[in-house]
Amino acid sequence: MAKILIVDDEAAIRNSFRDILEFEKYSVEESPDGLDALVKLKQDQFDVLIMDIKMPKMDGMEALERVQLLAPDTPVIMISGHADIDTAVEAVKKGAFDFVSKPLDLNRMLITVRNAMDKSSLITETKVLKKRVSRSKTQKIIGESSAISTIKDTIDRVAPTEARVLITGSNGTGKELVARWIHEKSGRHERPIIEVNCAAIPSELIESELFGHEKGSFTSAHKQRIGKFEQANGGTIFLDEIGDMSLDAQAKVLRALQENVITRVGGEKDIRVDVRVVAATNKNLREEIAGKRFREDLYHRLAVIVIKVPTLNDRREDIPLLVNHFNGLVSGEYSIDPKEITEKAIAKMQNHNWTGNIRELRNVMERLIILSGDKITEDDVEKFVINGDTPPTSALSEVFERYNNLDDIINFVKGEYQKTTQQV
Repeated sequence: MAKILIVDDEAAIRNSFRDILEFEKYSVEESPDGLDALVKLKQDQFDVLIMDIKMPKMDGMEALERVQLLAPDTPVIMISGHADIDTAVEAVKKGAFDFVSKPLDLNRMLITVRNAMDKSSLITETKVLKKRVSRSKTQKIIGESSAISTIKDTIDRVAPTEARVLITGSNGTGKELVARWIHEKSGRHERPIIEVNCAAIPSELIESELFGHEKGSFTSAHKQRIGKFEQANGGTIFLDEIGDMSLDAQAKVLRALQENVITRVGGEKDIRVDVRVVAATNKNLREEIAGKRFREDLYHRLAVIVIKVPTLNDRREDIPLLVNHFNGLVSGEYSIDPKEITEKAIAKMQNHNWTGNIRELRNVMERLIILSGDKITEDDVEKFVINGDTPPTSALSEVFERYNNLDDIINFVKGEYQKTTQQV
């Protein structure tokens, strides 16, 4: 049963609403002012709030702002008998679902409540779908080596806490996957994990990306922008390659971690945020601190728990499991059966120097599946991995000239593979 909270200082209005909404089969609770409503909102979840503007202790407009931080997905219908157009516009700008003037038209009010309920249902369904998509993206951590077992155990211990985590390791080792599992196993998994690649964002835009900006704050700021910290409110923000962040941006991030407060670029209002920060880097931050390129106080804020992800060369015993995993994964993407891989081929891959780590192994498996015969042999690994051979350039050029997009090229490769297997 849908639950509605009525917030109004007049008991008669609350009682009238209760009678009507309970007749419509809604569950109803009451609050005499905004302060009491926030207390109830912290203790329970509501599908819709109906809130008056003029109230003692805390008026509706102030309560609306706090509701947006406390339960941003809950639709709020504002009502007032002393309002004008400007008040209505201001309420909607602050996040109200709708505004209804007193004396209330009960038919319109019921329609507004139903529309708000529809929005609430859509938000819930979207959350469920996003969660399913997120889980489908969160692949298993493949491996049984002592290093990987330690990482899995650390994730299980750390994830349920609010401790900040710094993930270190070379490129391609799977730092993002570790961050996703920390979020997935945390109490915040119902909320989003927002990823920020600090190395991919120009230094002059990183502050706007993280904290947002107000309209007109700089030349290209044509409208207000919500930053990543606000988007992650209630969830997790993953700051990937944080070692590449500028010192100015580091100072702003430090303030956000210390005070749980951010300020949009060009704005003056402090915005409270509730986020868990997980950071990752491929750099030695101790050396970056010594070189005055990274703030030591920020390092100590981030590195409450440090998880070091090993290179593939340091966990060679996991390579057979990873090879079989990527064999199934890539074959599925090409809609073909997984290829047989000889033991000697796997042994040769175990002895290879993997400078690109897991990412390189995944690409190598795709290459072997496309270019090898009916099974992947030691010779295939020698030819296409160790020596890095590919089909003649002229043949590849002919394929790229004939087909204009990647899907057509993939279909061509699949067709050639099927011809080869039929001939064999």
